[in-house]
Amino acid sequence: MFLGSFKTFFSGKNRLVLPKRFRKELGSEDKFYIFLGENGEIWGFDTVNWSALAEETLRLPLSSKEGREKRLKLFPKAEECVLDSQGRFILPQGFMDNLNFKAGVYIIGAGDHFEIWEPKAWKEVVKSLTKGEV
Repeated sequence: MFLGSFKTFFSGKNRLVLPKRFRKELGSEDKFYIFLGENGEIWGFDTVNWSALAEETLRLPLSSKEGREKRLKLFPKAEECVLDSQGRFILPQGFMDNLNFKAGVYIIGAGDHFEIWEPKAWKEVVKSLTKGEV
């Protein structure tokens, strides 16, 4: 389970270190999947949880409006990432073009996945959560 909150910084162009605790959640896998969220965040999934999400989406008939829309909302905004020997990965430039990430980000655990947030945006989310607005 992905738990905790970590502030980290880019170590080179679009390159981040995945926290050690999250790397342990990936087990022996050196790859994971990221998805561009709706609110300026990135969602990260291990292989098992990504497969479950993809399979759920693919169960809907392609011929249905809902099936087509769900596919178009998920797969074009997703990428596979690979960790190097130091636990680093590169965010695709297409993601960076759609985000307001500068020098640092928060990588937070969300149970079955982790999320990557720009610090100001994450502070706003935390603020709204403490007020019970989300």
